[in-house]
Amino acid sequence: MYNGFIFATGIENSIPTIENGRVRMDEMEKCGHYRYWCTDFDLVEQLGIRALRYGAPLHLAWPGPGKYDWSFADETFRDLRRRNIVAMADLCHFGVPDWIGNFQNPDFPAEFAKYARAFAERYHWVQVYTPVNEMQICALFSAMYGWWNEQLASDFAFATAIKNIVKANILAMREILKVRPDALFVQSESSEYFHPENPAAIAQSEFRNARRFLSLDLNYGRRVDSEVYEYLLDNGMTREEYHFFLDNCLKHQCIMGNDYQGAQQ
Repeated sequence: MYNGFIFATGIENSIPTIENGRVRMDEMEKCGHYRYWCTDFDLVEQLGIRALRYGAPLHLAWPGPGKYDWSFADETFRDLRRRNIVAMADLCHFGVPDWIGNFQNPDFPAEFAKYARAFAERYHWVQVYTPVNEMQICALFSAMYGWWNEQLASDFAFATAIKNIVKANILAMREILKVRPDALFVQSESSEYFHPENPAAIAQSEFRNARRFLSLDLNYGRRVDSEVYEYLLDNGMTREEYHFFLDNCLKHQCIMGNDYQGAQQ
């Protein structure tokens, strides 16, 4: 890393599934990055950009529990190192390998943490990570809106997804820190705001505005308000699971990053 202001770009490695898991939306494949990655890196250099948010395609790099295929990542991450471009490693971006299933799987957090450690051990020069990208958006689109991955649409499914996703992020940070104690974690998250369209929508907008930061609250060990706490308990989170997040705060290694969107309710 280097000191001072960092102007960075990124190459998206999102891999959500749609159509009940039959179709995987691999953004790197769609844009031709697997064929033209060297040209893409040339363009990053030509723009004078010295930091790149970048990740291995998780579904290809992690074909099974404890099994890893680093063939593509070896080429790309080592080339970024040769070019002296800071790699900000994006490990999980909106999807998981087929064998995991989806974000309802309670085994995902522990298994993903093993992957994160294996990645950190292999690419020991990488210091900056986003273990799980936009955790709230991932849970909403997968388990509340029914668009991606598990394609569920319920509060229970959302609460399950958010606790599994954030726990995976925390466990991954812990494992990476065992390998790289000076690691930094950029927590990328959406921060949309709901405006009530009429008085009848005020209560729902207030709840959604409290829930919108749930992933960051859990990740940073911040106590949620009473309505959100009751919502979590009503939808399957136990007191013990909630206290896991309070007791495993790694915020001093984290950098919070947000995009902003507006919506009417």
